[in-house]
Amino acid sequence: MFWLTILLIIFLLAAVKILIISILFVPEINAAKSKDPAAKSNLEIILLYSGLHAIIFYKIAHWLLKRKVPIIPRLISQLARHITGIEIHPGATIGKGLFIDHGMGVVIGETSLLGEGVLLYQGVTLGGTGREKGKRHPTLGNNVVVGAGAKILGNITVGDNSYIGANAVVIKDVPANSTVVGVPGRITKQDGRKIDIDLDHIHIVDPIMQIIDELERRVESLEKKNK
Repeated sequence: MFWLTILLIIFLLAAVKILIISILFVPEINAAKSKDPAAKSNLEIILLYSGLHAIIFYKIAHWLLKRKVPIIPRLISQLARHITGIEIHPGATIGKGLFIDHGMGVVIGETSLLGEGVLLYQGVTLGGTGREKGKRHPTLGNNVVVGAGAKILGNITVGDNSYIGANAVVIKDVPANSTVVGVPGRITKQDGRKIDIDLDHIHIVDPIMQIIDELERRVESLEKKNK
């Protein structure tokens, strides 16, 4: 009877926790459902999505930091990193509806500013470029998508509705409604309309590959002429 009571209490506490998360993190849960085809239910997202867990830890740490509680906010962020593989500095400012897909290796620096509806894939770094003080991390507008492994470095701004391709390295401002790929990042689309965020990584135009393809065509043409 004693152990049954203990199990019942644990079950009730877990149910209350799930209920609180489902109320307080509606935008984040909805973002996961809309942007991840694998998401089957709210309960699955709440229990199993490390990106949501990292955001919950961040919200607690950020709340404590704003109230000038020492040490504890960073302790929470480091604990979250070990549990989720995602490091979000409690000093970062994050809008509603952030979705971190998979998330392993994601780093969000102290002075980063993220708008609403941002999507980050695994291995993304929003980092600084040196030991400068003050604002030293990126600002991302609303509905920005950052592909796997991309690095956005320094006090730069990525405009609303922009797409940063996988493994791109961005060190300059990006206008709104742009697609950026390559190392260093280059704008390959900017037409004044919202980028169609269909999460299609395959059909993004890469200027470096375009150059390589053109060189290959020229080599083949010269080889044919010399035969």
